[in-house]
Amino acid sequence: MNTTYDHAVDEIRINDQLLLRAVSECYVPELHRMVQRNKDKLQHSLDWPQYVKAEDDTRKNVQGNVILHQRGFAKMFLIFEREVLVGVISFNLIEPSNKTGYIGYWLDDESKGKGLLSKALQALIHYHADCGELRRFVIKCRVANEASNQVALRNGFQLEGYLKQAEFLNGEFWDQNIYGRIIEKSL
Repeated sequence: MNTTYDHAVDEIRINDQLLLRAVSECYVPELHRMVQRNKDKLQHSLDWPQYVKAEDDTRKNVQGNVILHQRGFAKMFLIFEREVLVGVISFNLIEPSNKTGYIGYWLDDESKGKGLLSKALQALIHYHADCGELRRFVIKCRVANEASNQVALRNGFQLEGYLKQAEFLNGEFWDQNIYGRIIEKSL
């Protein structure tokens, strides 16, 4: 993979057609439309979509994520295919002292099944491993979320454990799988 990172514009180029861009307020209208288009399906896996009613809700979320991104406590990237917003991939939490990043992701329903998420995930983890910022990558997902479990397994993550009733979603507690992957920086 020939991934490049541009600090000036905060983007990770994966190939000629696919790139990750750091979240920014300029993308709020597009992101809001994508959330609304996918809201019904997203609510089966994530808690926050139910609270996104107006574009201003998306703007507030983006503003918070921009601050976390700039401070290095989290990193939120938007996935673009041929300059069209198709998904989100993020480090929902970064533990700098442990060099660990907890990954979250979702794709526009129309963009699933093309390998875009795997390419984005590989680019994200390899960039942050290569620069030495992170070495351990974690994906936590509901046991019942087959698609997310498959993303972890397809991308070299190992099942490390099972967390009983660790996720509250749609009024119920759900069990989670925890996957990990360690990438040592090349010397």
